[in-house]
Amino acid sequence: MHIQRIRRTLATTAALACLATLSACEGGADAAPPAPPAAPASAPPTGPLAEAQRYVRQYGSCEELGTAPDDPRLPADEITKVGQWSVTERGICSDKPEHGEIVLSVPSDMREFQTRYKQYVMDRIAGGDGAYGLNSRVLVGKGFVATPTRTKTALALVRSELRVLTCNPTAPVPTGYNRQAALVEGCQLSDFVGSTDGSGSPNPDMPQGPAAGGAEKPGQPKTGSLGLARAGGIAELRKLVGSSLRECEEHFSTDPGVVAVESIDYQPVVKGNAPDWGITGRALCGRPAGAQRAAGLSWLDTVGDMRKLQAKAKVGQLADLKEDGKPRATASLLLVGENIAVETNDPDARFGLYQQQFLYLNCAPGFSAPAGYRLEKSQVDGCVLTNYEPEHPVR
Repeated sequence: MHIQRIRRTLATTAALACLATLSACEGGADAAPPAPPAAPASAPPTGPLAEAQRYVRQYGSCEELGTAPDDPRLPADEITKVGQWSVTERGICSDKPEHGEIVLSVPSDMREFQTRYKQYVMDRIAGGDGAYGLNSRVLVGKGFVATPTRTKTALALVRSELRVLTCNPTAPVPTGYNRQAALVEGCQLSDFVGSTDGSGSPNPDMPQGPAAGGAEKPGQPKTGSLGLARAGGIAELRKLVGSSLRECEEHFSTDPGVVAVESIDYQPVVKGNAPDWGITGRALCGRPAGAQRAAGLSWLDTVGDMRKLQAKAKVGQLADLKEDGKPRATASLLLVGENIAVETNDPDARFGLYQQQFLYLNCAPGFSAPAGYRLEKSQVDGCVLTNYEPEHPVR
């Protein structure tokens, strides 16, 4: 009996040994060695990144937050990484209901982040992608940035205090949406989520029910307009364009003698008697020539007869193009609103004015604008209103 108890004890010990090294027991001498222990799971993010996730999860799905730089969920067109644009932390979480992802970034300097994003957008536009940033998914919060890959997710997140950052100067914010200045000039924050397929925020400024049926191509309504700038007088117009035409803030005059000034570097569209052009009020921004050369001249107009203004501007523009098809660099372009106009040859100012819903009167034969830009009917045949300026040499 004693020997049998010893044998049972040995058998039990062997069985326990087999449980501890199951593969060796199953395969005998040729079995593979035990598998190495699995690597411990990385600790979940903490600090600002975790706070950002908690905030986002109040309005949408943001699961399985990871911080690995090679996370396969990261989009191929990711715009920035840790160490760029002042980003100190970055992660990505899964937006499971929408089968998408949300990239979370924590910048140490939000102004720096927005400045770099604007430069990125401007570089893409300069490279030929003029529509880049029109449907931005860069959502700015307090201390972090969320970039969802799905439009529906962006719609959910703007119900919070997150706001869409847009820096494409042609990106509109339609009537009824909140709009505020970003930390960098030329960009704006809003709760409007743009889209090319109509799945974004409703746009009450987009003409509905075209005669041909179906939705119109974004930016190019069959009839009507997506909206133009307007003002109640010269003083209101000056205030409206002040962020784009900085010269208007310090150097501004409505004196007829001053307004009639032009120089070899700054030539207005309107020549002669302004009322003959349908203009009811006129002002000059910039420093007329005196002891020094004229600088930064632009003209502001309130318009009583927009058709007359556009018709006379067409004649002047075609005369300018007749010689070699190229505009003069010193000649102003006419940017019109609903009842106002601006004449300027400053391209940076024009970019800002396009963002404020001014459009350029283009009467060049055969002109067309790429997809994503606005292209609307002028009040005169042979011209269009657009926020696209074709690149060509000037004389």
